[in-house]
Amino acid sequence: MKYARDSRSASRSDEETAQLLFEALPWIKNLTGKTVVIKYGGAAMVDSELRADVMSDIVLLKIIGMKPVIVHGGGKDINEALSHYDIPVEFKHGQRVTDDATMEIVREVLGGKVNQELVAAINVHGNLAVGVSGADAGTIVARELDPELGRVGKIVRVNADYLESIMDNEYIPVVATVAQGEDGGFFNINADVAAGHIAAAVHAHKVIFLTDVDGLYEDFSDKDSLISNLTLEETEQMLARGEVDKGMIPKLESCIHALKAGVFRSHIINGTTPHSLLLELLTDAGVGTVIHSTHAAYEQDTHPHPLTQFAARLSENI
Repeated sequence: MKYARDSRSASRSDEETAQLLFEALPWIKNLTGKTVVIKYGGAAMVDSELRADVMSDIVLLKIIGMKPVIVHGGGKDINEALSHYDIPVEFKHGQRVTDDATMEIVREVLGGKVNQELVAAINVHGNLAVGVSGADAGTIVARELDPELGRVGKIVRVNADYLESIMDNEYIPVVATVAQGEDGGFFNINADVAAGHIAAAVHAHKVIFLTDVDGLYEDFSDKDSLISNLTLEETEQMLARGEVDKGMIPKLESCIHALKAGVFRSHIINGTTPHSLLLELLTDAGVGTVIHSTHAAYEQDTHPHPLTQFAARLSENI
């Protein structure tokens, strides 16, 4: 038998939590209707518990009014499948060499196993996600990037209308980074690059790169050198001077592409930090590196917001 709760049993912490939720209204208002592209990969995708947590956070962001788009790769799963079929793994210039046999495995793993697992992790919370291969409806169209790399593609266009139609019907697109080729075949696309191009095409408010490190470091060996905020111009200068760790180059180039196309901010955050998406999007302080499209955006974001405690408290209670 259920009984009505005695209002006198409400604790002080209940009242404080209610106040924090009430004070979150400006954040929710600011995010309502905004498209956010989330590039998902690394350890946060491989670990099943982390994956479930990240997908739950994305569902929460959807519920409060955001329009998320997830873009994913799946390097570890591809390597395991290639090993199973005794197909050698080879990289050049940081890109996977993708012959025809490898391309078939990439299609099966990304569009099948990985994509379906992510969709299922979201749909535990309701029928909210739709799996999309980049080759579906010409979502991503590409041509050959470099003959030495085989079926690795350079994006030439994105079908934003298809993705927007999915979002307009209140679903979350989960995009596997396989492209339709202009030559009639398929291409393997770097997931960081795909996220930047998709963010630009759908006029996203933000693009977020979930990775295995806390953000961009001035000196990766010095963990106290994490850079919290950068302008677009400063990011371009760092790349030009060769001051960026090799693994960060595709992410920063994708951030630059998105910002130049009109995306307001780009974020690089650690997907293994519990609820890092909530912390980054619901506080000005955040937990990673933010790259701002303009100096005005930079100035706006470097002033502390009184609701910073909200996301921290929310993270503790999820």
